[in-house]
Amino acid sequence: MPDEQVEAFDVGALGAAQAASNDPYLEFLRRDSMSAGLYVLDAGAPDDQQPHQEDEVYVVLQGRAALTVGDQEHPVGPGSIVFVARTVPHRFHDVAERLVVLVLFAPAETV
Repeated sequence: MPDEQVEAFDVGALGAAQAASNDPYLEFLRRDSMSAGLYVLDAGAPDDQQPHQEDEVYVVLQGRAALTVGDQEHPVGPGSIVFVARTVPHRFHDVAERLVVLVLFAPAETV
C-alpha cells in the first residue's frame, strides 16, 4: 500500500502521460482537501475551460500566454503564479508558446 502521507511526481513523466492521454488536462493527485493536475495548451490553442466551484492556483512551468481573470488580463510565463477564486470566469488566450501549467484546486475539483 502506498504511503498516504507522501507522493512524489516528476514533471517530465506527467507531461508524457498528459500527451499520451490526448486531453489538455491530466489530474495526478486527488484528496478531499485538494487536487492537482497538469494543464497543457499548444501555441494558438483555445482554452475551453469554464469557471470552477473550487479555488484554484496556476503555476506556469513553461510557455507564454495571457490569462484573463474576471475583467483583468495578466501576461504569464515561467514562474508566474495566479490565484483564481471559485466561480470567477477565467481563460488563457494568446498562447504564444506551448503552455505547461501546474494546477492546484482546493478543495478537490468536482468532476
